[in-house]
Amino acid sequence: MLEFNESVYKEKGSEFIAQIYHIEDVKQAELIIDSVRKKFFDATHHCFALKLATGEIKSSDDGEPKGTAGLRILNAIEHFELTNVMIVVIRYFGGTKLGVGPLGKAYYQSAINAIDEKKIVQMNLYQKISAQIEFNHISQFHRIVNNFDGIIDNSEYSNSAIFNIFLKSKDVDKFSSELFNATSGSSILKKHSLFTYIKI
Repeated sequence: MLEFNESVYKEKGSEFIAQIYHIEDVKQAELIIDSVRKKFFDATHHCFALKLATGEIKSSDDGEPKGTAGLRILNAIEHFELTNVMIVVIRYFGGTKLGVGPLGKAYYQSAINAIDEKKIVQMNLYQKISAQIEFNHISQFHRIVNNFDGIIDNSEYSNSAIFNIFLKSKDVDKFSSELFNATSGSSILKKHSLFTYIKI
């Protein structure tokens, strides 16, 4: 199973064990859930919520009253604007019913505690671009790349310079326009289909 952070929250005898995972897709999340259910087979509930960078969300109350568990866990994820994250909250019932309000609060607080225990890493979506630049425009090229916080992956030199760079997807069109103007239209750009998430 993947590395995770865990926190424990107790309320009126019930124990809520929250685990937070970094995930890349729903299939990976399903494997984690299966593993958690096997490990905590004697728990009363295994509730979870996840959100991917694609915007896809999924949650489960796993037998708890509707809206008291999965949605509250998701609320915690969205409060911190997290993506590619899943939080599982395992509950051991302590014999005292909490009521809908306090139960929802317990799941929310459990998820918040798990997030607080984990270092949040910010990641941005980058697109790969190839740029063919004449030698007399290389300094302008580097200046514009730096202005857009671009990342130069590699370079080749022959009759001109060819750079493979990663740019934030939202900046690609503006970068292209500025580079075109700075090089008097001599630069040649090619957008690749490769997208990647890079820690910043």
